[in-house]
Amino acid sequence: MDGDDPLKQLGRRDGIRVVVRSRPLNQTEHRPARDYQAVEVLEDQQTLAIKTTDAEAPRTFTFHRAVDDRCSQQQFFEVSGIKNLLDSAMEGYACTVFAFGQTGSGKTHTITGPDSRDDDGILQRSIAYIWQQVASRSHVTYNFQASYLEIYNEQVMDLLNLRSERGALPVRWKAERGFHVENLFRVECASDQTMLNVLEEGLRNRHVAAHQMNDRSSRSHSILSIDIHSIVEESDGTGDGPSVVHRHGSISFVDLAGSERVERTKADGQTLVESNNINKSLLTLGNCISALADPRKRKGHIPYRDSALTMLLKDSLGGSGMTLMIACISPAATSLPETQNTLRYASRAKRIQNKPIVHMDPQQMMIQALKREVRMLRQECAYLRNQIDSGSEVVSSNSLLTQEALKGEPFCFFYP
Repeated sequence: MDGDDPLKQLGRRDGIRVVVRSRPLNQTEHRPARDYQAVEVLEDQQTLAIKTTDAEAPRTFTFHRAVDDRCSQQQFFEVSGIKNLLDSAMEGYACTVFAFGQTGSGKTHTITGPDSRDDDGILQRSIAYIWQQVASRSHVTYNFQASYLEIYNEQVMDLLNLRSERGALPVRWKAERGFHVENLFRVECASDQTMLNVLEEGLRNRHVAAHQMNDRSSRSHSILSIDIHSIVEESDGTGDGPSVVHRHGSISFVDLAGSERVERTKADGQTLVESNNINKSLLTLGNCISALADPRKRKGHIPYRDSALTMLLKDSLGGSGMTLMIACISPAATSLPETQNTLRYASRAKRIQNKPIVHMDPQQMMIQALKREVRMLRQECAYLRNQIDSGSEVVSSNSLLTQEALKGEPFCFFYP
């Protein structure tokens, strides 16, 4: 994969991959007098048709992939594109998968699934896949650390460190790290079971509540992150033997709380306060997506700082990461306003361009760049000697370096 040479990635652009998942109608929606199925996934498995009235032609939306309730958890794992994301994370990229949609649309089911092992979500299956890859890459040494947080009422809470009395943790900005959570507890993971234990501990501590539309509604956004440090010996092309390369990738699983209409959820008291904060942060996320998708606005101010959620997702939205967005929807006619809103934001997200880079230690990146320059200079010297020996016209060294640079293999210096 191109990730083997991070310097080749400096000009690379990747769009956000968007996959839409439509859940089955629930018991309330199955009542004929109340509802009907208004969303259909077409045969190309990329297009959704939205039927608003009998008089109007269905409106269509097209994404990288679209699936309906016939798609099992395992099938969704296979078609979603998550495997490519996991491979990239293990090669040094910062990767994110996040589920977006109204309350009760199947986001948590998709990310973590119910209690049944057969219905494990994309997160558990990703953990299994990561360790399968570790076993098949015996030439690479991996170290893993996991963290788990929630954003509850706009405050960041550590789901793994209850000794902190669930006090809010600050979100800080540093030029070399971007936005990050200070004092977040991290667990060394030497096995898949340790990662699963982290997941189970966090799920036990996450805020949930019941309302009219969801018996177990998430009252917070949650982010489980796995930091991946890899060490591998690679040839640098200089003939000086292999060099040891350290890469720092990550994969974050973001389960967003669902957007809520108070008239439908009948929220009151603390649940109403939670709903207002959930909707506020999702509105900010929507504003960021809209601005980044608009060529006229993306170079201007993007309101990342308006919410803890968008600060922590900054690298995933128009930054240096790689991102998979899972838009979860209800097919019910009574949910059409929320469904269409989700699909509109998903369509905008599809237009966002990231500039993914491999994350390495700054000193190592500089060494890689210098070795690359040495390799180019050696090639140039060999070329010039050959031209002199053959009596051919000698091309200037500047011209040669320019030609090499135009081949799409730039070199760059990074300073700590």
